Amino acid sequence: MSDGELTGKAAIVTGGGRGIGRAIAIALAEAGASVVITAAINSSEISAVADEVNRRLGRPAVSAVVADVTSETACLRAVDHTISTFGGLHVVVNNAGRGMLFVRRDFLEHPTRFWETDAAAWKLVIDANVNGPFLMAKAAANQLIGQKWGRIINISVSRETMARAGFSPYGPSKAALEAETAIWAGDLEGTGVTVNALLPGGITDTGMVPADAAVRSQPGVMLDPSIMAAPVRWLASEASDGVTGRRFIAKDWDATLPAAEAVARASTSLQDLLTKV
Repeated sequence: MSDGELTGKAAIVTGGGRGIGRAIAIALAEAGASVVITAAINSSEISAVADEVNRRLGRPAVSAVVADVTSETACLRAVDHTISTFGGLHVVVNNAGRGMLFVRRDFLEHPTRFWETDAAAWKLVIDANVNGPFLMAKAAANQLIGQKWGRIINISVSRETMARAGFSPYGPSKAALEAETAIWAGDLEGTGVTVNALLPGGITDTGMVPADAAVRSQPGVMLDPSIMAAPVRWLASEASDGVTGRRFIAKDWDATLPAAEAVARASTSLQDLLTKV
């Protein structure tokens, strides 16, 4: 099955300077899309990604913008920049977020119980992981609805991580994001705009895993962020028209299968998951 043709499409990928966001931005650009990548503060990482991809593809495929997703003004500015630079906006990938490193560096070896978690750290993570996707999706909604076509793709994590002891507030923040995904899909039903969640399907080699974590020395355990490329290209494309309110696991995505089979194998209805007793 096709990975998805994205020529003529413009996308925003938040947190596009490293890890999963970088892999997604590159995948979309390689499929023909024009991509705006954001970072909250550091412009050097996203500028380096933009320069690398533009040089390799021989076209201005990626534009880097500093935009903190916890700021409504910054999200609106990112949307305006995308439209003015690339002539439109079709895809929003909500990838930017904060992990357990904001609670403590050795969180894998020494979990922090919820009542021991610093309240300021809790608010930082929730603000980025729950409020950030809302503000970016809200900023883009009128543009997507007005053109009767669009994609909102929210980057999530495994259910085990959401419920893992000592993983507050990261786990709860991603559970909230999946609830947002299901609700937004329902709100946008019939508009031509779809909303889906996409996750790697296991611990992934990103900056959210400490450099000295024991798991990094275990061969074959960590997933490469590029595992997100094939499903995100398909989700961002016209090939996925009508597919909404679903949760896709990248590790289970088989690009050799027909579309209906690949979707059935790699995804689950969020409504079904969230309404199980």
